[in-house]
Amino acid sequence: MFGYVQPAPDKLTAEEEQRYRALYCGLCHTLARRYGAVCRMVLNYDFTFLAALLSGTIGTENRRCIAGPFKKRPVACENPALDLAADVSILFTYWKLRDGAEDSRGVRCLGFQAAGAAMGRAYRRAAGLHPALDAAARRELERLSELEKAGCPSLDEPADTFAALLSSVAGEVEEPVRRRVLEHLLYHLGRWIYLVDALDDLKKDVESGNYNPISLRFSLKDGILTGQARDVVVSTLDASIRQMAAAYELWDFGVWSPIIRSTVYQGLYCVGNAVLEGTFRAAESRRGLRGKKEQV
Repeated sequence: MFGYVQPAPDKLTAEEEQRYRALYCGLCHTLARRYGAVCRMVLNYDFTFLAALLSGTIGTENRRCIAGPFKKRPVACENPALDLAADVSILFTYWKLRDGAEDSRGVRCLGFQAAGAAMGRAYRRAAGLHPALDAAARRELERLSELEKAGCPSLDEPADTFAALLSSVAGEVEEPVRRRVLEHLLYHLGRWIYLVDALDDLKKDVESGNYNPISLRFSLKDGILTGQARDVVVSTLDASIRQMAAAYELWDFGVWSPIIRSTVYQGLYCVGNAVLEGTFRAAESRRGLRGKKEQV
C-alpha cells in the first residue's frame, strides 16, 4: 500500500491521537510477532486505517519498542483485528513487490525481487491463513498488469480493479452487515488510493514512460494536470470519498469512529489536495507520526 490514508493533521483530540498511535504501534508489534522483525517494514498508515475498520474495543498495554527503547508507550493489545490487518499487510505488500519486479528493469527490478524473496516465508504463511484473499490479490493484480501492459487509457478500469482487490478484504469479516459496509467502503477507498497514487507519480511516470492512466486519459506530455483534466480527476476522487462517507454512516465503529471520521471527512481531502499541489512528499518529511514515513 502507499501511506496516503491518514487522519487529518491536528483534528484528533489528545485521547484520540493516543488511541491512533497505540493502534499503529500495536500493528507494528503484531507484524513482528507473527512474521518476524523485518516485516515491521511493511507497516504504514493505510493498514492502520484498515485495523481501525476491523477493530472493536481494544485494550492497551505499556511496552517498549525499537523506535523508543528507553520509554514505554501505550500499545494496542493482541487481538484478531490486528492479526488480520497484519496478514493483509503481508499479502498485499508481497504482491505489490511482485508487480513492481515485473514492471521494472535493471537494479530497480533486482531490488523488488530481493524484497519479495525476503518476504517469501511470511507470504506463504499469510496465504495459507487466507487462501481466498491471496487468490483475489493474485487475480486482480494480474488483471491490473494486463491493463497496464495494454496501455489502458481509462481511469475507471484500472482503478476498479484495484478497488476490487481492496474490497476483497471484507470477505474475511463474518458479520454480514458489517461485511457489506466494508465491501463498499473499501472498494471506493481502493479507487481513491489508486488514482491518488497515479496523480502523485504523474510527472515521474511521464518522464520515465511508465504507465499512468491519468497521463494517457488526457494525453499529457509534461505531467502537469490543468483545466478540465484537473476538474475531472478531482471530481472522481471526491465522488469516491462521498461513497466512503455514505458507507461509514451505516455502521457504528465505536471508539474508532472519530479516527475513521477524521480520515474520511478530512484526512483524505487534505492528502488529495497536497498530492494535487505537489506538496505531499515535502509535507511528509516535516510532520510527526502522521507525516513521517512510517516510524517503526
